[in-house]
Amino acid sequence: MISILIAAAFSFVITIFATPLAIRVLREREIGQFIQEEVEGHHHKRGTPTMGGIVMIFAVIIGYLVSHIRLWEFGQGVDFRVLGFPGQGWLALMAFVGMGLIGFFDDYVKFARSQNMGLSKRWKFLGQLTVAVLFAWGAIALDTSTELSVTRGIGIDLGPWLYGLLVLFMLTAAANAVNLTDGLDGLAAGSGGLVFGAFVLIAFWQSRNPTFYEVEGAVELAIVAAAIVGATLGFLWWNAAPARIFMGDVGSQAIGGALAALALLTNTHLLLILLGGLYVMITMSVILQVFTFRVWGKRIFRMAPIHHHFELKGWPETTIIIRFWILAGLGVAIGVGVFYGDFLRATNGGVLP
Repeated sequence: MISILIAAAFSFVITIFATPLAIRVLREREIGQFIQEEVEGHHHKRGTPTMGGIVMIFAVIIGYLVSHIRLWEFGQGVDFRVLGFPGQGWLALMAFVGMGLIGFFDDYVKFARSQNMGLSKRWKFLGQLTVAVLFAWGAIALDTSTELSVTRGIGIDLGPWLYGLLVLFMLTAAANAVNLTDGLDGLAAGSGGLVFGAFVLIAFWQSRNPTFYEVEGAVELAIVAAAIVGATLGFLWWNAAPARIFMGDVGSQAIGGALAALALLTNTHLLLILLGGLYVMITMSVILQVFTFRVWGKRIFRMAPIHHHFELKGWPETTIIIRFWILAGLGVAIGVGVFYGDFLRATNGGVLP
């Protein structure tokens, strides 16, 4: 429990104090956000420093490492030692950093070309495929269950090859979903903090009930999730409307990669649909918009993703952000409720108290 709190605290402090420095450096190098012309209400944001996700990644790594250092032991006094680093924690960090690296190159290409088009789909997919292959190999090497699951396995063992495809799908889907959500000040950071907070609870509860869940390295996963909670909240301090910095693709891709990795390693693959309900809704709005336009030649939203639809309807940006945070919180509450409800049913003979 102490390690979880240390990871969150260090990550938060580093992010909240390092982000102003990043803002200054990015401004000096004129690394700013490019804005879609059709979003008229965002023209004032053009040039706002971006790629702030670099700070988040740095803070999470430091928070995770520091959480494994012990200087004091209750009842024993000074006791300097470094705790072990189980592979599950490193694997989750690899997905976080790896997907963030893809986002970094995407942002850098946009900056180099001075336009809103980054890496080509081919190069982005190759990068995501590389991360997915490495993650799937590492997960199988660590004996991670390949059984499809909600809160526990549902009896469908995918085997290594189908599991690898599941990893690729979840990593790319989650990364793209968070990327689509990152269109309003603080929306991705705030909602991300809520979902990662849920994974702290889930992984910690799994660590307290190891024989029931059979999830190896659950404490490590809780530590990683806590570090990301601290980083997202620290970044939100500066990213809340009116944003002084944006996380860029480096931040949104990293968050999406970490969400998928934590769901895969905690065996909550399908539960992520509820926990990340806001991301699912926003992604579906884009899919529906494209589908209806190609089939019927009509758009059902004024603009997709759906948060821009409400902007064009005249909703204030802060109103949309807060209401979408509420929707994210509802998804998290339902997801955690389903997770805990399954535990109660299984441990109380199928009857909820």
